[in-house]
Amino acid sequence: MNYILFDGAHRDSLLPFTYTRPVAEIRIGILTIREKWEQYLGITTTTVTEDYLSKKWPMVEMEHNIMISASYLPNPNLVEQIKNLKVGQALVHDTEIVAFYTLEDEEKDLEDYQTIEIDSAPITVKHTWDIFSKNGDAIKEDYNLITEDRSSQPLSSSVFAVNPNNIFIEEGAKVFNVSLNAENGPIYIGKDAEVMEGSIIRGPFALCEHASTKLGTKIYGPTTVGPHSKVGGEVNNSVIFSYSNKGHDGFLGNSVLGEWCNIGADSNNSNLKNNYAEVRLWSYETEGFAKTGLQFCGLMMGDHSKCGINTMFNTGTVVGVSSNIFGAGFPRNFVPSFSWGGSAGTQTYLTKKAFEVAEIVMKRREIEFSDDDKAILEHVFEETAKFRRS
Repeated sequence: MNYILFDGAHRDSLLPFTYTRPVAEIRIGILTIREKWEQYLGITTTTVTEDYLSKKWPMVEMEHNIMISASYLPNPNLVEQIKNLKVGQALVHDTEIVAFYTLEDEEKDLEDYQTIEIDSAPITVKHTWDIFSKNGDAIKEDYNLITEDRSSQPLSSSVFAVNPNNIFIEEGAKVFNVSLNAENGPIYIGKDAEVMEGSIIRGPFALCEHASTKLGTKIYGPTTVGPHSKVGGEVNNSVIFSYSNKGHDGFLGNSVLGEWCNIGADSNNSNLKNNYAEVRLWSYETEGFAKTGLQFCGLMMGDHSKCGINTMFNTGTVVGVSSNIFGAGFPRNFVPSFSWGGSAGTQTYLTKKAFEVAEIVMKRREIEFSDDDKAILEHVFEETAKFRRS
């Protein structure tokens, strides 16, 4: 059977992160959504996404295909129902299509499918804030999936551990002279990751492969640090994708950082309004600020964006792709993609300059800034021009 993950109806509500990736490539918990599905299904998946992303993430269609909405995270019950689908059948949840079985080149209206309600509601990712607000449950599910029937590397005697049976250390990880409290959720330390001395961590927490916490880092779960990323200072209930750095003192809370982001030293974000009111976030769908239903919500920062030292972000700030923020004062609560500046005003960050930086940053990690990457960012630059003119 061939399994294909599709973006579905929620791609726009997951911008700016889905400007530069399919929904399936979002990281929540320990794994990306694609990695979760592939672990459960035991097979490689492909993607139906926007045309400008499809060269980097192509779809492979076969005679028999099951299409799965990437906004739904797998669990054993859902996976079993999907595997039992027959041609012309679709799984639904509250009238929304979760998965359907189709034949190659079949032109069949989904309304003609036999619909089957899913047995139990899985974790869903339909808004940017779902990534951090549902991260704790996702870490727990991934932890059970990854560690089942496996043994952790032994904890060093120098580690202060609470509930050590809920801590898993992969091969090659360095964990010495730190505090790990897994009372409220599991702690997962990935392969060749490093928790530097003096770090104090409360689960649920995931430090993915080759990632690190700097000396004396303070982390409140649920928090995920993606592969090859670095964190320091104080972090609370946040998700950091791959290859991003928040390596210095300063607070990051109830936030999501994309890939290749960098947070300057002593930068902070607010995650609670002074009047304790519900937080509103910029919506790319309505092109205005929308209610989140959350009292705590911090910073959403798209790929390749950066801020200088001592940057201050207001509660509920959205920063687009490839922006560079610096200077005194609070920048706007919505900083469009390819913006250069801060509270005093911004100008367009031209792709030539942005690409030069991206190439240098990625080369440091021995990653090529490919023609596909350039084409994606060029598309984002054009698509987001209307926001920079406002």
